[in-house]
Amino acid sequence: MSTTMPETGVRTVKSASRTIELLEYLASRQADPAHLSEICNALHAPRSSIYALLRTLIDKGWVQLDSTEGYSLGIRVLIAGTSYIDSDPFVRVVRPILTDLASAHNETFHMGRIDGSQVVYLVTQEAPQDLRAYSRVGRRLPAAATGLGKAILSQRPDLFPHTLRPLTRYTITTPEALQEDLERAQTQTFATENQENTLGIRCVGFPLPYTVPIRDSISCSIPIERWSEERQAEIVEGMRAAVNRIAQSAPLVGQLMSSDITS
Repeated sequence: MSTTMPETGVRTVKSASRTIELLEYLASRQADPAHLSEICNALHAPRSSIYALLRTLIDKGWVQLDSTEGYSLGIRVLIAGTSYIDSDPFVRVVRPILTDLASAHNETFHMGRIDGSQVVYLVTQEAPQDLRAYSRVGRRLPAAATGLGKAILSQRPDLFPHTLRPLTRYTITTPEALQEDLERAQTQTFATENQENTLGIRCVGFPLPYTVPIRDSISCSIPIERWSEERQAEIVEGMRAAVNRIAQSAPLVGQLMSSDITS
């Protein structure tokens, strides 16, 4: 069964849409496996069709069933996600530069991409020293509560989120305060975040201007015990130089992509 998308006239396949909805729902549960009744309620779908779909996905390795009859994502999802990151031309440009930053500043650096109201972590380059880092590849967080996300939002007023939920006691929860924060980020060309998604961690984020509109950014996580205005200024200077390096390399990526498409 299918429906027609009015924008393109192309017919969508209902079973494919439901499969995607199911996988995205399981992804949103993270470390909390979902039972069949929870999945049916969340997707507003009959038990028989969801069960049949789950059995198919289990057979193919996209879903797994634990001993408590809880369903979670299977290993095929990891393989597909890793392939997405490995094949991304911008990741290939940014990753070695983040490695240089982590080595030079002895802190952990990230690359993220906007996805609706959330930012997805694509690269995490940990510092050589021990760091209580909680952000990992594939993790999704509200863009408004991260240095990565704020850096992008400061350049993307079309993505301004009007629903803000607290993750810690420091999270910005009013549109007015967020707007003020984003305007400051736009003026100084980088965003800051103070324990808004993880207690004990401050962040600095820069947008990456190689696409229009901007969708990617990089950030640095700084434990509060090592943070100071001087330390932040030092890292900002290093990140600004890194963004310039990335911008110089990114046009070559665009040319390669264009030649691949036309060849």
